[in-house]
Amino acid sequence: MANFLYVATNSTNKTVTGSVEAQDRAGALNLLGSQGLRPVSLKEGAEKKAGFSFSDFLGSNKVKADDLVMFTRQLSAMVSAGVPIIRALSSQRDHTTSKTLKFVCGGLIKDVESGATLADALAKYPNTFSDVYVNMVRAGEAAGILDEILKRLALQQEKNATMRKKIKSAMTYPVVLMFITVIAFFGLMMFVIPQIGKIIVDLGGPDAKLPPLTLAMLTISNFMVKYWMFLIPANVVGIIFLLRYLKTPKGKSILHHIVLKVPALKLIVIKISVARFARTFSALMGAGVAVLEALSVTSRAIGNVVYEQRLVDAAELVKNGRSLSSVLDNDPLFPAIVSQMLAVGEETGQTDVVLVKVADFYEEEVDVAIDGLSSIIEPVMILIMGSAVGLIAASVMGPIAGLSQSIKG
Repeated sequence: MANFLYVATNSTNKTVTGSVEAQDRAGALNLLGSQGLRPVSLKEGAEKKAGFSFSDFLGSNKVKADDLVMFTRQLSAMVSAGVPIIRALSSQRDHTTSKTLKFVCGGLIKDVESGATLADALAKYPNTFSDVYVNMVRAGEAAGILDEILKRLALQQEKNATMRKKIKSAMTYPVVLMFITVIAFFGLMMFVIPQIGKIIVDLGGPDAKLPPLTLAMLTISNFMVKYWMFLIPANVVGIIFLLRYLKTPKGKSILHHIVLKVPALKLIVIKISVARFARTFSALMGAGVAVLEALSVTSRAIGNVVYEQRLVDAAELVKNGRSLSSVLDNDPLFPAIVSQMLAVGEETGQTDVVLVKVADFYEEEVDVAIDGLSSIIEPVMILIMGSAVGLIAASVMGPIAGLSQSIKG
């Protein structure tokens, strides 16, 4: 398959640009014609190279959350107004400013024109459309309520995006402070301590007895100055490998188990996970997805391996005839209110409505918890920075003061 870059005009005589994949130039022209486009210019582009690229590393080849929300809302509005799905997708492709989303829309149009359902077409782009998104669209197509499902999806994505932004915002400050602390420590140990150590030796002589803390600092400093060309690459490589390991199934499992044992983080992680569970499961149930399928999809959407396994186990018990509320009752990962509200939803047949209220409640709780954590992190990080600087100062000032006294004596 070759990649062809085109400039064309659409049905409203507006100039549009993009790319299509086809076997040859004639195939590309036919594909553009089927999309209602009149080619002005068509040329074969560079074939996309497989493997690692810098844009992949930066994440520039992914659709932004805000763009996906806008895509979903506009698609919902057009479908609700009776616009054919291919025309609605074409409009999205022509008007979006996201190059990646433009490419994805082109692929969706081609697949739908070939007879695939919208859900099957979306499933070919897992980096853009999650399992939750695909399954809800599939349920909406089956029930004939695609416009309503797309509205639910847009609302859910907005809520998820808002939560992610708040979490990132709360983590930015401590990460920056930690980075500054590490840089300051390396700077002091490699440039300041060696000079001060030389002054101490000049004052006290080579046989001067130094405190253990000072000796330890000078030893560490000398080691860092001598082997810095190995230490820096080793630290960078170590961090890269650690991050890559944490993305593996085993690494994720270890990290998520540890996080759920840290007192300060445990409550926040539980609230975030419960909020995601409630909103995702509610959306799927409201879309008419079967309970077992909804549990399977929701388990993967929470983003926590521990919760994923717990919901997989819960699905097995539900499959054997137990109600979900009884399965989650007394589970430490799910607060009592979750099972109680689920029981009410199961009795009234309004599980999706009840769980939306649970999701709203815990999203508010997450906001409060993050604000509280942010107010705690600031003094803790200042204390850590102050302790590091104080430790270095004590190791330096102690022997200098002692040598000054001996010189006066």
